[in-house]
Amino acid sequence: MKVAVILPAAGLGTRMHRSGAPSASSANLAETSGTSRKQFMLLEGAPILVHTVRKFVASPLVHDIVVAVREEDIEWVESMIAKEGRGLMGTLRVVAGGDTRQETVENALATLDPDTEIVAVHDAVRPFVDLDTIRRVIEEASVSGAAIVGIVPVDTVKQVSGAQAGGARVRGTISRERLVLAQTPQVFRYDVLRRAHEAARRDGFSGTDESSLVERLDQVEITVVLGSERNIKITRPADMDLARLYFEQEAARH
Repeated sequence: MKVAVILPAAGLGTRMHRSGAPSASSANLAETSGTSRKQFMLLEGAPILVHTVRKFVASPLVHDIVVAVREEDIEWVESMIAKEGRGLMGTLRVVAGGDTRQETVENALATLDPDTEIVAVHDAVRPFVDLDTIRRVIEEASVSGAAIVGIVPVDTVKQVSGAQAGGARVRGTISRERLVLAQTPQVFRYDVLRRAHEAARRDGFSGTDESSLVERLDQVEITVVLGSERNIKITRPADMDLARLYFEQEAARH
């Protein structure tokens, strides 16, 4: 079973408090200056993207890893992760992404070898996914054709109307038994994910994740593999404090 991993990392990081593309000279300032390109922010001396790459390099199920970045970042990112591919069964390469996550994943998908059977898509800024979760979701997708990682919400979920930022009015309570919070990896048979992207492009549909594209296909059911609350997506500056704590805990275990 040939498994490829796509890491979309072309985002501009609009939810971080500073903007601007990193460079070899500015990268060392990322952790303290708060660059908005969160995939390149430093976590204990290495960019978050590199930490994420390392998790999939360590998985014996993964053959290829494709990192999709903005075209102007390709050379810089190639040099950043060049040494990380040692020990990987197949290849680790960097390709040009697109203007949206959906375009970025589709661009990366087009570069995969035709004999690829399973494709996992994982947020570049989720560096704390564990090897057991990677294994379980890949194995599930190899059987069902489509599987995502998710966790059950612990907070009570309210349906509201009106402004989301304030002044919203509660219209009901949604049962948590029917809800999961989607994480990544999201894993699919190659042909399923390719068909989902082709249909989305044809219909002009824009999804929030790969699952939302695959959900539109007939006769494809997506199963959920239980994830972990530690599999955080580093999105806002405050997330870095939690990321440092998790990193220290992981380092202590090893």
